[in-house]
Amino acid sequence: MKTILLLATLTLVSFTALSQPKDPFPLWPGDAPGALGKTDRDIPTLTPFWADPDKATGASVVICPGGGYGGLASHEGKDYALYLNHHGIAGFVLKYRLGSAGYRHPAMMNDVNRAIRYVRAKATDWKLDPKRIGVMGSSAGGHLASTAVTHYDAGKPDVEDPIERVSSRPDLGILCYAVISMGPNTHGGSKNNLLGKEPSEELVKLLSNELQVTKETPPCFLWHTWEDKGVKVENSLEFAAALQRAGVPFDLHVYQKGGHGIGLGTRELDPAKWHPWSRDLAYWLKAQGFTK
Repeated sequence: MKTILLLATLTLVSFTALSQPKDPFPLWPGDAPGALGKTDRDIPTLTPFWADPDKATGASVVICPGGGYGGLASHEGKDYALYLNHHGIAGFVLKYRLGSAGYRHPAMMNDVNRAIRYVRAKATDWKLDPKRIGVMGSSAGGHLASTAVTHYDAGKPDVEDPIERVSSRPDLGILCYAVISMGPNTHGGSKNNLLGKEPSEELVKLLSNELQVTKETPPCFLWHTWEDKGVKVENSLEFAAALQRAGVPFDLHVYQKGGHGIGLGTRELDPAKWHPWSRDLAYWLKAQGFTK
């Protein structure tokens, strides 16, 4: 009997290990919509970081690193995923297509929406909660995350692809020193990489996400620093004001010190050395039911 139970346990462990991917995987089985080629920069992927089973809460977050829509900052990807793991949350780092590779909107939006759909469609297989999937981003990645919380859809139930049948709406957003507006307070490089040199007024308005908030926008955590010279703090302030007008819950933190692009405040994975936003976010995530 003990042998049978041991074999059953080993089988279950093996199945769980196989059902949760460990390496980056492409978001589409073939070419991504609007692909310009077949090289690495044309293939959006997700890299999973799983929380320890003893700490796992079943919640997950898709992470969009910053980089001005021209690159991807690793400390705003992997480091954030390990931070989330520390709190029992699975992290999925998104490699989205970039303006430096010739892409423009809507390629980036398609990538983040597909990533959220993918995690939701696979949630049961991966032992995750399909109703606790967030999105997180920094700087231009914060713009992409703010796009995800304002430009989503319910899915298409009659299509062949099961991933496209589910909603791309995240259950919460985490916006770190985010570019949010494409208007006067934008970051010029991010705007050029996303929309091109001479975008129409309609496109600028569409991707100025402070103008796209509705009562259906999910709750958000926003933080910025007063010292930030790269992305104006007004981006976070105006988005928070839009959430307030729409009646959407949010946490807003503006710290005096920190500058732009600081991530956790250190490259060391030592909670004692992390910037205070990491503790404020942990408190908020618990209030949202994402942690125990």
